[in-house]
Amino acid sequence: MPKENRPTIKNDAAYEAMRREGYGKAKAASIANAQANDATDPSRKGGKAPPYEEWTKDQLYERARELDIDGRSELSKSELIEALRSK
Repeated sequence: MPKENRPTIKNDAAYEAMRREGYGKAKAASIANAQANDATDPSRKGGKAPPYEEWTKDQLYERARELDIDGRSELSKSELIEALRSK
């Protein structure tokens, strides 16, 4: 994407690498900008929650409900995990 058509990206190389890996535009921009900011450390694990694979399907469904993910009642556990990660 031409630089003039997108919001300010502070680390273009990281942004482009993440886009090639399949990250969404907003997520790639957020991570690239965090990497460029000396006050943050985006590689360090921040939360204390276990990975989604350790959650029950009911827990995943409730989190999907909180995030208002459409079609959540028809999704399998692995689909819920994918939807939550892409949100």
